[in-house]
Amino acid sequence: MKWTAFFIPTSKELPAEATVPSHQLMIRAGLIRQVVAGAYTYLPLGYRSLRKVEAIVREEMNRAGAIELHMPAMHPIEWWEQTGRVAAMGEVLLRLGGGSGDDWRSRTVLGPTHEEVITEIARAYLNSYKQLPVNFYQIQTKFRGEARPKSGVLRTREFLMKDAYSFHTCKEGPGGLDEGYQKMYDAYRAIFGRCGLPYIVVEAESGPIGGDASHEFMVPTEAGEDYLVQSKDGSYAANLERAAVAPLSDPHDGGNAPLREVHTPGFKTIDEVSGFLKCEPRKMIKTIIYEADGSPLVALVRGDHEVNEAKLGRFAGVGKVTPAGPDLIRKLTGAEVGFAGPVGLNAQVIADQAVTVMRDAVTGANKTDYHITGVNAGRDFQIKESGDIRMAVEGDRAPNGSELAFKKCIEVGHVFKLGTKYSESMQATCLDADGKAKPFVMGCYGIGLNRIMAAAIEAFHDDKGISWPMSIAPFHVVICALDIREEAVTSLSQRLHDELEAAGIDVLLDDRDARPGFKFKDAELIGFPIRLTVGKKGLAEGVVELQIRRTGESQKVAPDQVVATVCQIVDTRLREERT
Repeated sequence: MKWTAFFIPTSKELPAEATVPSHQLMIRAGLIRQVVAGAYTYLPLGYRSLRKVEAIVREEMNRAGAIELHMPAMHPIEWWEQTGRVAAMGEVLLRLGGGSGDDWRSRTVLGPTHEEVITEIARAYLNSYKQLPVNFYQIQTKFRGEARPKSGVLRTREFLMKDAYSFHTCKEGPGGLDEGYQKMYDAYRAIFGRCGLPYIVVEAESGPIGGDASHEFMVPTEAGEDYLVQSKDGSYAANLERAAVAPLSDPHDGGNAPLREVHTPGFKTIDEVSGFLKCEPRKMIKTIIYEADGSPLVALVRGDHEVNEAKLGRFAGVGKVTPAGPDLIRKLTGAEVGFAGPVGLNAQVIADQAVTVMRDAVTGANKTDYHITGVNAGRDFQIKESGDIRMAVEGDRAPNGSELAFKKCIEVGHVFKLGTKYSESMQATCLDADGKAKPFVMGCYGIGLNRIMAAAIEAFHDDKGISWPMSIAPFHVVICALDIREEAVTSLSQRLHDELEAAGIDVLLDDRDARPGFKFKDAELIGFPIRLTVGKKGLAEGVVELQIRRTGESQKVAPDQVVATVCQIVDTRLREERT
């Protein structure tokens, strides 16, 4: 491919709307162009990279035994109502709209994921255990109503996703969900390895997708919007929502102070009350009231900690916890918002394990404009249920005692053990070996293809531009032909291009009539892994310059050795990325 016959609109200007490196560089390198907020055109160079990601994903899914199909983007809302996900997804679920009542447009949604559609297919066609296990996958456009799409293709309203769904008769044993889940887990490791990503696998919360277990595949980068929490000994890793922490030892003396009600007029927040009473936030008990399955649920955490609602819901055995409104808070406590406390509170109370070792604490008095000091669990209120229900923070330790480290990251893949969440709600069953109808046991497995590109750029870039992994670079090699009016230069450049192409190397010939520095800067910006420079001076010496983008290493190679040398470098890099 010749540069002059292709379309590569590079730019030297830093785009004002882009704040993270991948967004800036994808625009400057001519990979993408925004159409509307959260939706991008993939220009020819960017599309080549995206297609390479897609090819790797497809190859590994096929190798793992998954079967490809293609489902529509438009779904009947009735199926989403059956699974209860209309409410769970909220504004993320985009409706087609444009009609009213029973008009088809008002009853149609654009799929952010496809659990309902694939479950309906299983319900229609899979009627016997003899047809299982089976795993279907697709590579298809998804739509999500992100409130603030930002950071380029890291968070969009329209994106390309590989989603797969496995169906089983059981969770454990041969052909069970656990076995199918492990196959996908291994396939994901192969995919991200081949894409050259420095990924970490972590335990994760399942969110609105559902299920009782899941793992995320994370790429550490400062541009990430998520956090992973990893023990420094490497034995434990989880996303922030899932991260478990070891119990704290008792850091407090005391326990003998009397209860004292103090007037705190208008002071509601932890910071306000701690400042007014001149006590540390960690000496305060924060009382948060939720609604869960139609009943109040009270969570107690230390004043400098935050409730982890996913942990709380899991501990309490409820589907979802939502912060209580002012009316419920007033009904339960007799006070306005900001003055709740555990003393004398008649409700289900779950205390974080850190609260159980607190002494002489400060908490709300269940009385407007009042707090209580000298509060001790066991003496002043009873803790019947306690556990790890808070967000991990710096200084915490993993359950095994190893210190935890926090890293910003990008999620590029997520695998879920769904169990029977969808099959039960949609009455999707098959006959087991005993002839009894049982709901399918399901798994779900997603990869964001666009995010793989952005994550690779975030992981591998410098002040000059992108440094692509070999496997997903739009071209492996760029040939910078200098002195293009010299026949010997143009002739050799074309010959090397043709021979490399015949050897299976993706090669771009920069045949533009431009200064060497201009060509070199474009090559560095776009991030071609290998640059070959063919010029009058080099030919006089009988050499072609070969430079590696990632390391800056250069060498002079005889023209007849260029193809063999390049092929060896490409093959070596691809093997390294596989491992």
